[in-house]
Amino acid sequence: MPFTVAIVGRPNVGKSTLFNRLVGQRLALVDDAPGVTRDRREGEGGIADMEFSVFDTAGLDDAPAASLEGRMRAQSEAAIGEADVCLFLIDARAGVTPLDQHFADFLRKTEKPVILIANKCEGRAGEAALYDAFSLGIGEPVALSAEHGEGLGELYDALLPYAEAARQRHLEPDDEGDDENRPMRIAVIGRPNVGKSTLINKLLGEDRLLTGPEAGITRDAIAVEFEHDGRSVRLHDTAGVRKRARVTGKLEKLSVADTLRAVRFAEVVVVVIDASMPFEKQDLQLVDLVAREGRALVIAINKWDEVKDKREHLAVIEERAARLLPQVRGVPIVTLSALTGSRLGKLMPAVFKAYDVWNRRVTTGALNRWLDEVVQRHPPPAAKGRRVTLRYVTQAKTRPPTFVLFSSRAHELPESYGRYLTNTLREDFGLWGTPVRVQFRKGSNPYAKS
Repeated sequence: MPFTVAIVGRPNVGKSTLFNRLVGQRLALVDDAPGVTRDRREGEGGIADMEFSVFDTAGLDDAPAASLEGRMRAQSEAAIGEADVCLFLIDARAGVTPLDQHFADFLRKTEKPVILIANKCEGRAGEAALYDAFSLGIGEPVALSAEHGEGLGELYDALLPYAEAARQRHLEPDDEGDDENRPMRIAVIGRPNVGKSTLINKLLGEDRLLTGPEAGITRDAIAVEFEHDGRSVRLHDTAGVRKRARVTGKLEKLSVADTLRAVRFAEVVVVVIDASMPFEKQDLQLVDLVAREGRALVIAINKWDEVKDKREHLAVIEERAARLLPQVRGVPIVTLSALTGSRLGKLMPAVFKAYDVWNRRVTTGALNRWLDEVVQRHPPPAAKGRRVTLRYVTQAKTRPPTFVLFSSRAHELPESYGRYLTNTLREDFGLWGTPVRVQFRKGSNPYAKS
């Protein structure tokens, strides 16, 4: 059932652009000049299969109640009162302003649920302000570009609890709990003809997807749902991805683009690799894509029934994985045969475990005790004869685990020391096989009382 979303923020942060993006048409006027929107505008919007009502509001100007700006703010406040959740936009390129802080305080007093959105985050332009946004004290920000449609997958995830709450409110008594667990989104990717569709058919227990010896049978990203041990799963079978130089036809280009989209909207990605040709260049590029997109990862070595000396071959595969895939160190590797079903029972437990690690959160206290220990063991190298002080670390987000480390001279820390911290984080907190991101920010502890 639909729920209601109000888009709020100071003037000219992109509220109307996001409104138009969500409703799928240019209902609201958009211009670089602030204050174009005056009345609250309502539309029916959505992201993928999620539907909701959405309010576009005037900028939250700090102005007297009797003035035009004050009356515009009153309209915005009325929209907030009717909403189930507020999307609070800030301009990531401009950074956090005093007016943003003022209205963050205002939204806290309303006691309405708030999702903080750092807009205009296309590329790396707004990365710095994305982490500054934590100083607003209203949760972790969602990086978004309303103009380019980037970050909608993360916004979808942030809105899911409110969509599910709306469904629960409208459930009949007999249906109560039917939608308790939404499906986990899993994309199965790999080179052509490695057995992706065969693998999914075997998991489903039926010939749901077309298979055969010919490479390139699958063209669209096909989604199928099933349950494993009582847990709902949505599997996306994708087209095989060849080297870019070999992708020439328009249809194949569209298929590859569909595969890349499936990766971006997945929570866990299973990369299927042919046991007879493990870790070819294209396999490594696909794993790197998954790591860059920040998805949980499992590697499935298929056609294991054709391998003769399995122990020796597994040792070679594990050595190559450790050497060639440092960005996902400790990634789970499952050997199986999609054709016979041998060892297939190992795959889904590995997927669920990878998902749990991807969602893992470490307390700030534990992180800062860890920081003291690792700095004592291996202090950061001096830069230009001056000591570099590591002041504070906190986990900015999960999915994937992302940490922000504040330092007096963050820009002068060498990459090698950043790798040391990342690897030690992975080892000490069991973050194996998932992308771990460490962002360095110049400054002191942002949570210390002034």
